[in-house]
Amino acid sequence: MIDQATALDLIDQLRVSVPEEVRQAKRISQEAERILEKAQEEADRIVARAQEQAAFLIEERELLRAAEQRSQEIVNEAHAQADEIRRGADEYAASVLVKLEGEVVKLLQGIRRGIAMLDERHPVDTRAALGSLGDGDEAGAAPSHAQL
Repeated sequence: MIDQATALDLIDQLRVSVPEEVRQAKRISQEAERILEKAQEEADRIVARAQEQAAFLIEERELLRAAEQRSQEIVNEAHAQADEIRRGADEYAASVLVKLEGEVVKLLQGIRRGIAMLDERHPVDTRAALGSLGDGDEAGAAPSHAQL
């Protein structure tokens, strides 16, 4: 049997660990945003470099055509690289969030088991509990600790 102090200590530990998991998810989300911003900056640099190359080759018609073709290839490559980086960042964020979800589910199950254990050990008096809820209905089952 777990005494009340141990149960309260367990509940306090759960209260502390859940916000940390939320902060970790927020950090992961911010890291994904940072990665996406870096990818966009890199794409912008590549596009700018391609535009500079195109301007340099304007002197002759053939060189201009070749420069425009190469510029488009670089832009396409930059977009493909940015898409790949985004995809990787999204997959990473999704995997971390799935793991976090599992941890939160475990914590919630532990909380529910603790509440159920308290309900089994200390059934709440129906009349006293209903009177404290203020609904005036004295019929029905006794509410659990979770309902109070």
